[in-house]
Amino acid sequence: MLIGKRLFFTFILALTTLLLLAVACGGAATAVPPPTATFVPQPTATPGIEVIAQEDLVGRLQRNSARFNYAIGNYGGRITYATISEPLTFNLALANDAGSSGYLSYVFDGLTETSWLTDEVEPSLAESWEHSEDGLTWTFRLRQDVQWHDGTPFTARDVDFTFNRILYNDDIPTTDRGAFIFRYLDANGEWQEDRMTVTAVDDYTVECVLPSPFAPFLRSMGTAIYPSHILAPVVDVGEFESFWDINTDPSEVIGTGPFTITEYVPLERVTLQRNPNYWLQDAEGNSLPYLDEVVYHIVPDFAAELSAFEAGETDYHGVLGEEYEALKTQEETGNFTIHRRGPAFGTTFLTFNQNPGLNPETGQPLLSPEKLAWFQNVEFRRAVAHSVDKATIVEEIYEGLAYPQWAPVSPAAGDFHNPRLPRYEYDPARANAILDDLGWTDTDGDGIREDADGNPIEFELITNTGNSVRGRVGGIITDGLADIGIRANYELIDFGELVERITASYAWDALIVGFTGGTDPHGGIVFWHSEEDFHLWYPNQPEPATEWEAEIDEMYVKGSQELDREKRIEYYHRAQELAAENLPVIYTTLSERLGAVRNVFGNTAPTLYGLWDIRYLYRTDR
Repeated sequence: MLIGKRLFFTFILALTTLLLLAVACGGAATAVPPPTATFVPQPTATPGIEVIAQEDLVGRLQRNSARFNYAIGNYGGRITYATISEPLTFNLALANDAGSSGYLSYVFDGLTETSWLTDEVEPSLAESWEHSEDGLTWTFRLRQDVQWHDGTPFTARDVDFTFNRILYNDDIPTTDRGAFIFRYLDANGEWQEDRMTVTAVDDYTVECVLPSPFAPFLRSMGTAIYPSHILAPVVDVGEFESFWDINTDPSEVIGTGPFTITEYVPLERVTLQRNPNYWLQDAEGNSLPYLDEVVYHIVPDFAAELSAFEAGETDYHGVLGEEYEALKTQEETGNFTIHRRGPAFGTTFLTFNQNPGLNPETGQPLLSPEKLAWFQNVEFRRAVAHSVDKATIVEEIYEGLAYPQWAPVSPAAGDFHNPRLPRYEYDPARANAILDDLGWTDTDGDGIREDADGNPIEFELITNTGNSVRGRVGGIITDGLADIGIRANYELIDFGELVERITASYAWDALIVGFTGGTDPHGGIVFWHSEEDFHLWYPNQPEPATEWEAEIDEMYVKGSQELDREKRIEYYHRAQELAAENLPVIYTTLSERLGAVRNVFGNTAPTLYGLWDIRYLYRTDR
């Protein structure tokens, strides 16, 4: 079971890339050698840090998966975390942040789930399925032993309700809808959009009829299923958007998942309690999960997360590169192990607002004409890309435990990652030359360039508070921009405000943010397709604003329909190529996936995809 089955903000998303010759982008682009399907780039050697050969690291993680077997665990106890993430809502269908979705992923199940061991799709609320020869009709047989947290039986009516009354309800602004909008070419060669039909055949059978083949369909069916007996009346009266909001008693949020949220104290903690009637059992027929509680202490920043772990107050800590060397020396005395699992799936990037629309509140243009012109100029974006000092970010912020990022899809995704993209190496001289060629020079000697109309190249750059890594990355980016005569007025704002600006008011100039990622690039369609809400630089386009965006749209659609993996790879590689050539986002680095875990838990193993299934996790010190 993957905790966090949706694709969300906090920051980081799966994207895509392909073979691009250096000359296609101009500038100091550099070809890269072809990797194997399990390519993992080398971290920069840093004193005191072991450099693990990529083949050894991947091979070790794969062997862990192959050798793992679940043990029969003990009941009781808890696992405790510290986090900077406050929930912003208890309505999972409306969540736009990883904090909310992460907590709520304990509460809800989907028809399928993805294995933390193999990345294969496995049964969940659906115990089996079959499909027609053309891959368009899917029949799911549901488990008959599942109850909602309030004791109501789970049935096919809940699946029918989830898709037809929530996900396909245009009056409900759920970002999950994009995963179930099917795009295809009709007989006339025109792009069409359609939805699948979802029908409850009987109490425990659901039929889905797709308008076109969809390669990641089973993976997508991991989306959460909601209780019709509770939510149907709310949808009927048009109050879904205000239901289960952040002021709700979280114990009233009813799912089928292994835990319930029993307590939320703002700025302090979120507590989840074991669901004693959960459907999953271990090999001896014991009800899972084993743990009684999952507790998250909410802290102000990453430093506080580290302090809590060093004080023995938490059981797991996501280790930053800068923390690794000091923590490594404490493993024995602190009774924990730090696991290294290669580059992260997620992405962190700089992007510029290219939205020509109006502020929904003021009716005024979102951007001044000169800023819109700068940000829409690909040569400007290429100059900025050459000003980002990724090596310094790796060394100074991650202490060598990170990787420069050049492609939207992480190398951790294997052959979906395109390694042959241009690299906009840190090169202030090249950046200055590009800007000079545009005629944007410093005419008044104040250190800031002016455009051809005399407007100083100055804008607001934002990211969120609480994330010290992203904050420091922004400082390096700001310094790099200053070195090429561009002034970025850098500001850290509350996370909730950042999400509001990105998803509602669109009132921002430039931002540093990230998205979660995964092993299948299709998840990135909510970011890359021009019609989607999370197409950050210009969301919800009525039609593609540029030819390259139209082609990326096409590549994502074709990639989702193609059932031959090698052909899918070609489509996603091409999309990554277009992204690298046009630079709507400028990537920074991929952190090493580092996790420190107390040596008091059973059924754990570091793999390419996770450390454990929370349902099988148990304490060995009881």
